[in-house]
Amino acid sequence: MTKTIAYVLYPGLTALDLVGPLTVTAALGPEFETVVVARDLEPIDSDAALRLAATTTFADLTDPYCVVVPGGTIGTLAACADEELLDWLRAVSATAEVMASVCTGSLILGAAGLLEGRPATTHWGFRDLLPRFGAVPSTERWVDDGDVVTAAGVSAGIDMALHLARRFAGEDAARAAQLVIEYDPEPPLGPIDWEAADLPSYQPIMREVVRTALADHPDLLARLTG
Repeated sequence: MTKTIAYVLYPGLTALDLVGPLTVTAALGPEFETVVVARDLEPIDSDAALRLAATTTFADLTDPYCVVVPGGTIGTLAACADEELLDWLRAVSATAEVMASVCTGSLILGAAGLLEGRPATTHWGFRDLLPRFGAVPSTERWVDDGDVVTAAGVSAGIDMALHLARRFAGEDAARAAQLVIEYDPEPPLGPIDWEAADLPSYQPIMREVVRTALADHPDLLARLTG
């Protein structure tokens, strides 16, 4: 039986959060089917100059093997109040092998009640929000907690997808997927110097993103900022 890996599409997400890991799992064998799922099939704006469209709908996809929720900023926080999306995530989590997220997509999993008491990671700028959903924040690049797997910011989704590929299809399949997409990063400025990075200076910006995104959802805004 074909195992469906579903990537959730919603307005304002970060395209690489979806396209990066999707490109990895799309390289797996015929046992796996990669789809993009949303409320409907209409094109949706991402947070950059790119529109994306789903290949199936929430109503038509009821038993995915794995669900991956991408992140973003304002659009993602607004999606934390989207009850149709949250209800679908709750429903499919009952039978899915893995519920996964990239970046702030973990906040959507948290809003759906799927992170209570679990270790999880997200983008460093929003990591302090995870406990508001009952999660135990981690600084790891990806965290595997059995049926819930979360990745840190944006590019970490590719690492997580390779981990899932190994978990689902074996090391040879994961190595083949890595080779196909030539994932062998050598950033021209070298790795991030986390000790030198002034992360606290970004917090006012991140908090303003939260306030802007949830201006029409005072209860959730209070939960995350109170």
